[in-house]
Amino acid sequence: MIESNRRGFLAGAATLGVATAGAMAAGPAAATAAAAPARGDVITPDDPRYGSLTTGNNQRFAARPDYIKMIRSTADAVAAVQAAVDAGRRISVRSGGHCFSDFVCNSEVEAILDLSELVGVGYDPGLRAFYVEPGARLMNVYEQLYKGWGVTIPGGICYSVGAGGHIAGGGYGLLSRAHGLVVDHLYAVEVVVVDRAGRARAVRATREADDPNRDLWWAHSGGGGGNFGVVTRYWFRSPGATGGKPSDQLIAAPSDVLVSAVEFPWDQLDEGSFVRLVHNFGQWHAAHSSPDSPYVALSSLFNVSHRAHGSLGMFTQVDAGVPGAADLLDSYLAAITAGVDVTPRPAVRPMGELPALPGLAQPRRLPWIQATRLVGTNNPTITNPTSRGVHKSAYMRRNFTDAQIRTLHKHMTGDDFHNPDTMLVLFSFGGKVNDVAADATANAQRDSIFKMCFQTFWADAEDDDIHVGWARGIYEDVFASTGGVPAPGDSYDGCYINYPDNDVADPAHNRSGVAWPLLYYRGNYARLQRVKRRWDPRDTFRHALSIRP
Repeated sequence: MIESNRRGFLAGAATLGVATAGAMAAGPAAATAAAAPARGDVITPDDPRYGSLTTGNNQRFAARPDYIKMIRSTADAVAAVQAAVDAGRRISVRSGGHCFSDFVCNSEVEAILDLSELVGVGYDPGLRAFYVEPGARLMNVYEQLYKGWGVTIPGGICYSVGAGGHIAGGGYGLLSRAHGLVVDHLYAVEVVVVDRAGRARAVRATREADDPNRDLWWAHSGGGGGNFGVVTRYWFRSPGATGGKPSDQLIAAPSDVLVSAVEFPWDQLDEGSFVRLVHNFGQWHAAHSSPDSPYVALSSLFNVSHRAHGSLGMFTQVDAGVPGAADLLDSYLAAITAGVDVTPRPAVRPMGELPALPGLAQPRRLPWIQATRLVGTNNPTITNPTSRGVHKSAYMRRNFTDAQIRTLHKHMTGDDFHNPDTMLVLFSFGGKVNDVAADATANAQRDSIFKMCFQTFWADAEDDDIHVGWARGIYEDVFASTGGVPAPGDSYDGCYINYPDNDVADPAHNRSGVAWPLLYYRGNYARLQRVKRRWDPRDTFRHALSIRP
């Protein structure tokens, strides 16, 4: 049965690769794809590659699809989608495999469309924009943009994340306070969609006001992956870009940055000093998160690790080219430790999500691309492909209360849980992110001061209940006053769709009375539903937290 399905799929793909080429939007990229539609392999259960491709980076989630289709061109993607639709197969879409939840790998999926072989990065003179294909890993994107043109996008720190889902979900990183979200620079997107009649075709949508497909571009500026179709290419041009040179079209990467990586030993912290340390982080961000803050060039990640890890870690970066960069960094580090009787020490080992700078006693000046490699590759905990994990997010509009920090301390020091790969990661936010209207992109959270991710990692399925239970406990206790989730209001601004958590759709864990779509999309959800009804009227592309048509 599997073999006959495979033969039927290949036959359909061979026909559709030609038949659908003319349906693609005009333009150099589409013309190239139509002229020579490279086709990827179809991997079935009898293929030795099958087992390794039925899971992503989080081993909690696995699928048993009829096949995995490797995608190598836009025409290949059109043919693959059409074949799956014609056969009535449930589709999921993967670029880098880093989805925290089960959107790609679950028991209902019958065909995984894998875009990890679509890895192109370059400049498109026809659109006066840089293109990035969805399978390109972030570190490769940064390397190619920087080495080729000296430009970059303000994306995430994890080197192995695929561009596809990262961009669709909004995307942010250490340059976002200075330059906004990745999607604030998104100019166009090419998407394979399925119409009401079940016909697959590729559509190009831009942010131009007169583009009849503009709503499809908008939906991919923070509306999350796997909702509307299969993205085969993104293009980037910064708002207000002028001139004809490629290097004029995107933000210039910093030449050098000042970086600091320090640890705060747990054995120097009691509850009072822990509360003050975490409070200081939040207080600083509350004071310095406006778009015109002199500190927008500074960004920090505070890894509030479980006591079993031995220390808390902080990585901070500031553009060395801004006036008084060293003073900005010194002032920040002094503010974080103010009133805390703790002696920071150089980070001498990886800190979960944060890099170590062995033997570094003082902040260090590094070339930006070197620092980007450092922070991107020296995080073995979150990139370990054998781990199981649970993740829960929140956007903060105000600082923690002291009671919340004491709750954090209780869970991070409890005698009933001893996993060193457990952490609450606090990320700098605000700055230029907050200089964009909430409805200008699909990413609605535009007045937060920092965001966070509760996460823990483990190896064995038999320990799932322990770790998922711990994560639920700390999350629901911290947000107890709003029903166990960061319900939007004066203090919180919901959750980040790139850190998806199916629990928020479960009233046993979300007792806020706020529907899960409003946690992720706020006031943009109704508009996203309209886009869904137009571009995916059959609900072909869906998962546990997809846009409901």
